[in-house]
Amino acid sequence: MSARPRSESRLDDLTSWRADWRGLRVAVLGLSVTGFSVADTLAELGADVLIVTEKADGEYERLLPVIGARLWTGSLEGVPQDLVDFAPEVVVASPGFAPAHPLIRWAQESGVAVWGDIELAWRVRDKVLRADGSPADWILVTGTNGKTTTTRLAATMLVEGGLRAAPVGNIGTPVLDAVRDPSGFDALVVELSSHQLWYLGLQGGPDPVSPHASVCLNLADDHLEWHGSAEAYRDAKAHVYDNTRVACVYNKADAATRRMVEDAEVVEGARAIGFDLGVPGPSDLGVVDGILVDRAFLEDRRTSALELTTVAELAGLGLAAPHVVANILAASALARSLDVGPAAIREALRGFRLDPHRIEVVGLAAGVTWVDDSKATNPHAAASSLAAYPGAVWIVGGLLKGVDITELVATRGAGAKAAIVIGVDREPVVSAFARHASGVPVFEVDADETEQVMARVVELAAGIARDGDVVLLAPAAASFDQFASYADRGRRFAAAVSDLIGAGAEDDDDPAADPSSADDA
Repeated sequence: MSARPRSESRLDDLTSWRADWRGLRVAVLGLSVTGFSVADTLAELGADVLIVTEKADGEYERLLPVIGARLWTGSLEGVPQDLVDFAPEVVVASPGFAPAHPLIRWAQESGVAVWGDIELAWRVRDKVLRADGSPADWILVTGTNGKTTTTRLAATMLVEGGLRAAPVGNIGTPVLDAVRDPSGFDALVVELSSHQLWYLGLQGGPDPVSPHASVCLNLADDHLEWHGSAEAYRDAKAHVYDNTRVACVYNKADAATRRMVEDAEVVEGARAIGFDLGVPGPSDLGVVDGILVDRAFLEDRRTSALELTTVAELAGLGLAAPHVVANILAASALARSLDVGPAAIREALRGFRLDPHRIEVVGLAAGVTWVDDSKATNPHAAASSLAAYPGAVWIVGGLLKGVDITELVATRGAGAKAAIVIGVDREPVVSAFARHASGVPVFEVDADETEQVMARVVELAAGIARDGDVVLLAPAAASFDQFASYADRGRRFAAAVSDLIGAGAEDDDDPAADPSSADDA
């Protein structure tokens, strides 16, 4: 038995919270934070919801009877008969389900509509309206790196500019939770992963997602095992610009993002807004003599510019690393597209702090600076970290996700003082150093117990680093081979550094460790 074909006309009518969703059969794939937000929303709308997952989270599972959703758990290597018998009209998949997953393939081959949580959120975005009767504006943010920082920056700038705004999406808060928030918003800054954008690319119907502004910050190989190829990954990222109404923000230093904008189908009148660290042209944001300026959102942009802040001021805030400055320019462009003034942007930056595990200094002792950039989970992100800290003792490795690290080692790794290699995919990293940076001392940490890895890393690094050096954790790889998450990896690194510094302080307090104290005794 195959699923009954969907009713195209019925789904086309479901473009409002106030539409008749009652009885719509929806299979929700996955019961993580995103999956639960989908199930909860659909149940509230009156849909018939079946959640399909390999293993249910206990907390969410306990809530399912409350919201009135059903649950099926078991192996997803094939298509469960219960799902076939349910005959869904729509499948809403959590972002972890790859295009080649058996359930996604089954749905598409059976003629069942496949949505992600973003499409559902867009369809019901009018649950809470602004004073003028319109739903919140959406700003979409993606890129291989810098998404979360830019999303937080843009939301902070919007709030400082007097708008009710929130960072949502892949940043941690599901868009559906924000859409249903009774307090309402003027704007939502939506961080989108390539997985969510792939699902966005499947959308059809009369009311496609149409953001006020959008940005792809950069593009480098990542998640190739999910998408199947670099081309598929790039195509997914490019969907961020689809149907943009006002501003398509792109990175002038990354030709791929420019081509995405050039190829995008946008709303008539949408402008291309470039940013980079160079002198900006008209319709760009950039840097002139250490001043971040806007030449895009002002009337006389051919001969004038608006000052946003200075690199010197950002340095005092810990925000002057080149890739962070680029993120600030991108976020400023998004905020300016909603008429946030330069003064509000500058004030927002004064109170902004980077996320933990993003070029975070976690220790300073004996002239050595210890930096946690565990969030650098791919080569592109690690390259930015190494550019900010040239000559560092580099801690690298983990789960490479099918990405080739050779170019990173050849271009940035060759300048490292030493490399300490961790993770299950050590061999490709060590081989890359042997071929392309043979002058760099390389040390492998073969500890396979999570509790031992960072203690050994810090011990090795302390033996290498000298006064004035930086020890940089920028793994260029995912963490799930040895750690629960990149945050877990960063916390364990910081704890090991703290233990080292604490032990050093104890030695300093011990008279036997101080020759002058011993002589006095």
